Amino acid sequence: MEKKDIVAGNPAQNHADSSESKGGKGQRPGQEVKVGMQSVEKAEKKIAYSTDNNPAGAAQPGGRDQGGRGRGAKRGQRPPREKEEASGLVEKVIRISRVAKVTKGGTKMSFTALVVVGDGKGRAGYSLGKAAEVAIAIKKGMNAAKKCMEEFNVYGTTVPHEGIGSWCATRVLLKPASDGTGVIASGPVRAICDGVGIKNILTKVHRSSNPLNVVKATFDGLSQMKKRPLKTSV
Repeated sequence: MEKKDIVAGNPAQNHADSSESKGGKGQRPGQEVKVGMQSVEKAEKKIAYSTDNNPAGAAQPGGRDQGGRGRGAKRGQRPPREKEEASGLVEKVIRISRVAKVTKGGTKMSFTALVVVGDGKGRAGYSLGKAAEVAIAIKKGMNAAKKCMEEFNVYGTTVPHEGIGSWCATRVLLKPASDGTGVIASGPVRAICDGVGIKNILTKVHRSSNPLNVVKATFDGLSQMKKRPLKTSV
């Protein structure tokens, strides 16, 4: 039996030679050669397309890249989002609390966020947002606070005169202070002063220190402030 040489780089010829040597039953040698040539042509077309027409990392037809990822985007990368314009408002989150509502079907958990929003130029507002998630509760509170902002009378960087705001069992004392004093206040009152634009003030919370009542009492005290003209140097 003669030994046939295998032609390197020509799989069709090798396939034909092997089929002739085997002499399979019911198969014609010419048919196998034809099938082998078709597979070689397909492989050559695939290689030519991947190297010339489709560079490395480019998306293939159907919106997928060589790694099989949609739209040719790498894993972990997202399309760039447009940057939101800064509104210039001072946004403060005072308190986030968890609320449980007991019903016949079970207990429903939710979150409340007490927020304060101000422009730093005498206008501020507050709101209480409520939702099943903390981020949504804060967002709802911010949007509501922006819609109910009030304008208060300020005297430079402090308040025009002394005043006492009250709400339920809470009393908040507001006193003007000279430059360099700073904001002497607790958390809720400090957040409101930052939103309004007050940088020098003396405050004191009496009786109840509930954050929501303190915020409402502080807004009540600021609303009592009367307008006072600034002194002009001669």
